[in-house]
Amino acid sequence: MPETTDPATDPVDLTAALVRCQTVTPQEGGALHMLGQMLGAAGFRVDRADRNGTPNLVARWGTEGPVLGFNGHTDVVPPGDPAAWRHDPFGGVIEGGKLWGRGSADMKSGVAAFVAAAIDFVAATPPKGSIVITVTGDEEGAGTDGTVAILEWLRDNGDRMDHCLVGEPTCPERMGEMMKIGRRGSMTATITAYGKQGHTAYPERARNPLPGLVRLLDRLTRRTLDGGTTHFGPSTLAITTIDVGNPASNVIPAEARAKVNVRFNDAHRAQSLADWIEEEADTVAKAAGIGLATAFEISGESFVTEPGPFVELVARAVEAETGVRPAPSTSGGTSDARFIKDHCPVVEFGLVGATMHQVDEHVEVEHIRQLKAVYGRILGAYFATG
Repeated sequence: MPETTDPATDPVDLTAALVRCQTVTPQEGGALHMLGQMLGAAGFRVDRADRNGTPNLVARWGTEGPVLGFNGHTDVVPPGDPAAWRHDPFGGVIEGGKLWGRGSADMKSGVAAFVAAAIDFVAATPPKGSIVITVTGDEEGAGTDGTVAILEWLRDNGDRMDHCLVGEPTCPERMGEMMKIGRRGSMTATITAYGKQGHTAYPERARNPLPGLVRLLDRLTRRTLDGGTTHFGPSTLAITTIDVGNPASNVIPAEARAKVNVRFNDAHRAQSLADWIEEEADTVAKAAGIGLATAFEISGESFVTEPGPFVELVARAVEAETGVRPAPSTSGGTSDARFIKDHCPVVEFGLVGATMHQVDEHVEVEHIRQLKAVYGRILGAYFATG
């Protein structure tokens, strides 16, 4: 475990130590245990909000408001073939001014930076207010027992955050260039087409589900969902797979499946999009004389934290430390901010994420230190204004 008695907690050492914890979702790998020991030694009350085998950490310093929260995750995606890596993916090696390893960008560096910043802040300038640190081991997976469980634990224990900062990597190429004030919604539709199997030489004796399925997919992809909104670009729909499972070229299949993923802005709700897809499916099914069934998986609704004092506070801290004014963005995929937005206003800011989920994932060592400094500025400004 990194040394915690030094008044300047080193976020680089802590990142390297976390990378060495093998935490492929949902394995804890010792990461949350280590963070809990560090935060506990610094005067934080440390609790676990584990659920269904998923490890979750909640740590709090202080008993009064206002309450600033930090959120992150220590779980990572699998590294793939270790032999394809320049260094051991769980080695936490520092070389060439970079820290290498799975999770170094996404997002053990972010967790290390806000934990180090919080520990040093309460030691040097104990605030009139509280700091809550929440870290899950279930962000890269289904997410059902991660931050969702943490937020339910806070509610059940009469606790809450007034504002929250998520430490996900948000900068595309340059440190400080982007912060996230919202996220698009995400929904996957599974469409199953049913017909009647038969010989291709006698198509009149069969009922081929594929032409109808293709017709439906064409109708869905031709639709312009919207032209974008104030804080979001246009919504998109993409076909991600078409599966028939038919090894024979002379057999008309009885069944086929397709999936489409919709990334949508605040002009839509998941239910309204699901209703539209079902209506299109019913229209095509009747015209083609086949069966079409739909099923939907909603990863999250779109949301935006409207620009205001908290967004401006974060932006100023980033600019003061990096010299770059971060652009407020809602781009990219989903994050656990989609759950936190129902609890309190949430903003995301973190490192350059260009290599996340890739072989040879890495981050600039100086960027980790810079990120800690940004979080320190946010803490100082937040509790100065209350």
